[in-house]
Amino acid sequence: MRHHVAGYKLSRSKDQRKALRRVLIKQLFENNRIKTTKAKAKAIRGDAEKLITLAKNSASGSDVDKVNARRLAASELADAAIVKKLFDDIAPRFESRPGGYTRMFKLGLRSGDSSEMVILELVEE
Repeated sequence: MRHHVAGYKLSRSKDQRKALRRVLIKQLFENNRIKTTKAKAKAIRGDAEKLITLAKNSASGSDVDKVNARRLAASELADAAIVKKLFDDIAPRFESRPGGYTRMFKLGLRSGDSSEMVILELVEE
């Protein structure tokens, strides 16, 4: 039994899941929306929101806190340009919002394998 086991395996090994998560979050922050399966969207939604909260909360911290927050985000995303966009463009948009930075729209089933497809996007304010 899988009591208290969090996360989605997505039929991948640990390294493949980590790489998939990085790529999907990177694409979400680059394009503000992605079209993917419902399972993958649910798997990355929490991580993306935690990164936005980290960037948002670091704005009110000291210089050391800001550097540490950028390093934490860089370790998750592994792309300096996306980290810069996260802290300079995305986080200030959600300054007054207490949470819920993403939304999912259901698109229906994919014709090839009947997977549920969704659009995951950042909420505009």
